[in-house]
Amino acid sequence: MRLTKQSNYAVRILMYCASNDGLSRIADIAEFYKISETFLFKILQVLNHAGFVKTVRGRHGGIELSRPASEMKLGEVVRATEDNFALAECFETGGEDINCPLTGTCGLNHALHRALVAFLNVLDEYTIEDLTDNRRNINVLLQLEIAMRDTPRKVADA
Repeated sequence: MRLTKQSNYAVRILMYCASNDGLSRIADIAEFYKISETFLFKILQVLNHAGFVKTVRGRHGGIELSRPASEMKLGEVVRATEDNFALAECFETGGEDINCPLTGTCGLNHALHRALVAFLNVLDEYTIEDLTDNRRNINVLLQLEIAMRDTPRKVADA
């Protein structure tokens, strides 16, 4: 199973917000993860629609978690951000183009389904708070990022 970039960054955005006191600025998140603001906005739409974040508009706006990180399960985030969990063509909805005569009675289908359920169940054992348990380390990185951005070039290059 491989998560899409959207799911990967969605989790990272939530981790960033959980580790940041107050509002998180979109430009800062995009710069921190080295992703475009356009891609970030696309992910934020999904996260906002699914109820993980809320946005504050205006000059001093940004985003913040809509509920405590301890209440956001990793599996819940992945389910909301992944478009497709089709591990094989027989998982695909519609089924008109499936060329397997064993669809519905296949042991492989059953095994893959169980594996997917197990995968998501393991993810449900973790919350966003669990992922940011080393909050001090992430805060240090955030502070370093801010310090490097705010430090005049001559001092930083010395």
